[in-house]
Amino acid sequence: MISRIAQTTHVISAFWVLVLAGIIFVDVLGRYLFSQPLLGATEIIKNSVVSITFLQLPLAIYRGGMIKSTIIYDSVGGKGQRILRTFANVLGLLFFLGTAFSAWGPALEALSVSEYEGEGALRVPTYPVRFLVVATSIFAAYAYIHLMFLDWMEYIDSDRQETVRA
Repeated sequence: MISRIAQTTHVISAFWVLVLAGIIFVDVLGRYLFSQPLLGATEIIKNSVVSITFLQLPLAIYRGGMIKSTIIYDSVGGKGQRILRTFANVLGLLFFLGTAFSAWGPALEALSVSEYEGEGALRVPTYPVRFLVVATSIFAAYAYIHLMFLDWMEYIDSDRQETVRA
């Protein structure tokens, strides 16, 4: 269930990338052919890049796609590898809990003061992106806890981080 939610957020982010590609295409075409850029394209793109990145995090965590070095990991035995994975999961958990905690205040402030980016024709509200960062950071933290549980219960293949038992 949780990995399906992670896959869904990933699909949403992939669709969002396609929409952004269309916006960029229209913006460049408008600048080149008509000397008129697409109004608000810059603001939409700035906010979208952050959103897309955070929407892709949970699936990257579940698939073991976060950056890691295997120099020490490969030199220790199975129990040592599990301890190193646990340590990495705890660090990831703390990082994303810290991210969620530090983003919560600015998200509430952006909502309360109706913070927007852009001037003129298109003003993009910033609070949806700020709350998305909070929500996906909490989800990423949960992913680390879930992976730690699955690892210690031996429900995942430690090399590929795939579920081997339900």
